[in-house]
Amino acid sequence: MLNHDRLSQLTTLMAERGWDLLFLYGHTWRKDFFRCLINVNFSGPHALAVLDRSGKVRAVMSDPWDAELITDCPATADFSQGVKSLASRPASIGIAGMEMMEARFVQPFPNAVSATFDVEEIRRVKTPREMERMRKAADLADRGYQHFANVIEIGMAEYELVAEVEGFLKANGAEDNFMLIASGGTEVTGMKPPTERRFRPGDSVTTELTPQVEGYWAQICRTLVFGEPNDKQRESFAIFSEAQKAAEDFVKPGVNISDVARVQNDVFRKYGYGEYTGPKYTRVRGHGLGLHCDENPYILEDVNYAVKEGMTLIAHPNTYLPLSGYMVFGDSLVVTANGCAPLNHTERKLFQK
Repeated sequence: MLNHDRLSQLTTLMAERGWDLLFLYGHTWRKDFFRCLINVNFSGPHALAVLDRSGKVRAVMSDPWDAELITDCPATADFSQGVKSLASRPASIGIAGMEMMEARFVQPFPNAVSATFDVEEIRRVKTPREMERMRKAADLADRGYQHFANVIEIGMAEYELVAEVEGFLKANGAEDNFMLIASGGTEVTGMKPPTERRFRPGDSVTTELTPQVEGYWAQICRTLVFGEPNDKQRESFAIFSEAQKAAEDFVKPGVNISDVARVQNDVFRKYGYGEYTGPKYTRVRGHGLGLHCDENPYILEDVNYAVKEGMTLIAHPNTYLPLSGYMVFGDSLVVTANGCAPLNHTERKLFQK
């Protein structure tokens, strides 16, 4: 439950910054800061892990059943009262996740500073135990996509397919799953939550599938076509495949994340599709992975960050092209000493059904 590797790193950070206390805040959607120290999947609206300089940890939870889950340190079951009690004595405080907290919870600590960037920086390099969980999540993502490809049928609604995949993932150990989907032809400009649209012959079906295992998320992006892919779909996929490979071949410790985006975008530019690399048609060329499914740093040409060994991320040149509509392709990666290695092992192809 307690991440003792992180505990040591966080107490070192506190000594460097001169903080008496470090708060790690989580809420229903973003539990990651809390769970980097106390890996409990709480159900209430708020949770706070509190660390002092001596290394003592306590938890402030919203509900009694959440407090009962905490066995490795003392836990309070009244969040508002617990926050008030922490404000009873002056202290120098850093808060990771401060930007997500409601103002009423921050106001009792007028001298608190954000520890979000510092804790994110520590979290980016995964411990061996965290990598075990990332590999489990990636394996489940692979099996989830295989199930996706096996059960999809013409006439099925998008929401029916997503329900099938969600059920499979939950039955095989997923805590949660973040999933986007799109289906159709050149009119499709992006992915979204599932709709009532039913699959038709010739459709391209894209998905971003991201299961969570023991707190950690891994992602896979693939595209499937009903029937024989046409020439434009094949041409489009070849560009996406080349762009993803360019990123994977480029990633290693020390390179700038902006260049990881650039080498992907350069492939699209080479084929005359540079206008489709901007925010009108795409969001990011990838992002970090770990205790949140969409972690910093985002892989964009205007993000300046040096890649580190032990980071986990996904490189996915997901965008719209007039050849095929929106298409996706990407695997989770771990940065190694001399490059990177995929965590996913699903075949890298344009799937057909």
